[in-house]
Amino acid sequence: MPQLHQSPPSIAQYDALYQAFRWKVPARFNIASVCSDRWDRSSAVAIIEERDGLAAREYSFKELNRTANRCANAMRALGLKMGDRVAIVLPQRFETAVIHMACYKLGVIAMPMSVLFGPEALEFRLQDSAARLAFIDAEYAENVRQSRPHCAQLKQVVVLNSPRYEAQVLANEIAWVPWVSKGRDQFTSERFSASHPCDLIYTSGTTGPPKGALIPHSALVGNLTGFVASQNWFPQDHDVFWSPADWAWTGGLMDALLPSLYFGKPIVAYRGRFSAQKALEIMSKHHVSNAFLFPTALKIIMKEIPEPQTSVSLDLRGLMSAGESVGAALFEWCEQGLGIAPNEMFGQTELNYIVGNSLHRWPAKPGSIGRAYPGHRVAVIDEKGIELPAGELGDIAVNRFDIHGTADPVFFLSYWNNPLATNEKFTGDWCRTGDLATTDDEGYLWYGGRADDMFKAAGYRIGPSEIENCLLKHPAVANVAVVPKPDADRGAIVKAFVVLTTEFFADTGKHAALVKQLQNHVRGKLAPYEYPKEVEFVAALPMTTTGKVQRRVLRLQEEALARKVSEAKP
Repeated sequence: MPQLHQSPPSIAQYDALYQAFRWKVPARFNIASVCSDRWDRSSAVAIIEERDGLAAREYSFKELNRTANRCANAMRALGLKMGDRVAIVLPQRFETAVIHMACYKLGVIAMPMSVLFGPEALEFRLQDSAARLAFIDAEYAENVRQSRPHCAQLKQVVVLNSPRYEAQVLANEIAWVPWVSKGRDQFTSERFSASHPCDLIYTSGTTGPPKGALIPHSALVGNLTGFVASQNWFPQDHDVFWSPADWAWTGGLMDALLPSLYFGKPIVAYRGRFSAQKALEIMSKHHVSNAFLFPTALKIIMKEIPEPQTSVSLDLRGLMSAGESVGAALFEWCEQGLGIAPNEMFGQTELNYIVGNSLHRWPAKPGSIGRAYPGHRVAVIDEKGIELPAGELGDIAVNRFDIHGTADPVFFLSYWNNPLATNEKFTGDWCRTGDLATTDDEGYLWYGGRADDMFKAAGYRIGPSEIENCLLKHPAVANVAVVPKPDADRGAIVKAFVVLTTEFFADTGKHAALVKQLQNHVRGKLAPYEYPKEVEFVAALPMTTTGKVQRRVLRLQEEALARKVSEAKP
């Protein structure tokens, strides 16, 4: 991206950058060539494995590439060929990066899956993709083993040791270390079209059954403008990246792992459970300069350790957040608590890193998800695909072509074996995200929630995000989700599921009074019809493995309870 002088951020600076940008996508492009092959002689650190109770371990780019070459040769010896699907059920670890690079080198399609998936979730994806080979971590092997008898296409399973779990390799499985050691450490990466598929990533299923999004190699190029901008012009000397985002998802893969390797910079890998204390420890210990933290993660830190800089030293110069709306309260805390304003970003599996902020290049507005990153033509459209004026709520959409008429490389290829869903995603050249927003007069987007999450109560159209952000400002609220509860008179009422902070959760005797406090808190700040008529305190909210609240689960739960009550009436 063009380098501009370091003047104060302004709309004019954004406009100049946006207008000047041009895509330059090679006709032939292999992610492994730019993330692994070109660093083959580099002794610089690529992966830093942070391990609970054990010393951290560093792996160089040379080790990464040579091990990936061995893995690619070993996969070829198993008969894997271009276009085959390979399941990767591994946490953040060195070998996860190795296997991705090996898949890209060979031209097979990597299919990352969360180690938290149960047997049914794994079975669905393994069957739907007809994966031929799976790499599994010894600690999480059982769920894949339960799924395997129902997946006829899955011919081989390779088992990897964990720091505390010695692999128990079954008779029909392969042990990683002796298998990969047999492969030669030289391999020539395949040369193919930039549109060749690299990953098959299943959507998180927030609003329905998961669909497999087929991602091309060129999508990495399409992500880079947003990554560079949201990380305040990454890379710079001594940059170190970390994110708790699972590398099995677009957020962890395209927003963290692959861009870090592309720029030849180290990324921290951590396989443990997220906690506020551990997050701060990792960032301080490894001098993390750039991070991607979900709003959920930031909320946890904010509530548990409100003044982190009094206990740890942080070197953050870039912080991106995405997945849910950050909101004004969390934005302001990041500035004070972490010492840096977050660059909120918006994207999804199918087309990632399309809208956001960049602290030093254009001014952020707390609560806004930002503006289109250079190279992406973004608009808010209506049901017919017509661009809406400022202030009107509509669907966030991305055009297949940028403002200069060049094809945007950020797009997915299709949904796996689902042409109908692929076609429904588009209205002409506009690709609909299914997320709602309004724009202001300066082109900033203001998130309005998933289209599926919008509902009407007493005739008013309501989006949950604004109410949730308002409730989050109350000191008692650690997390919250707002959904409609069916109501015979008003169609629906606003209901809030609230996770309380530790202090307030323990004081059960005051919960009834707290409901009134929360209702009045919203009444005083939002429209009268937006306050929650009902508040339910819960220990936790249903979440996807990417850290998004599953409002759909709560909505269906309320609908089922309403039917039960209705059926019980005489």
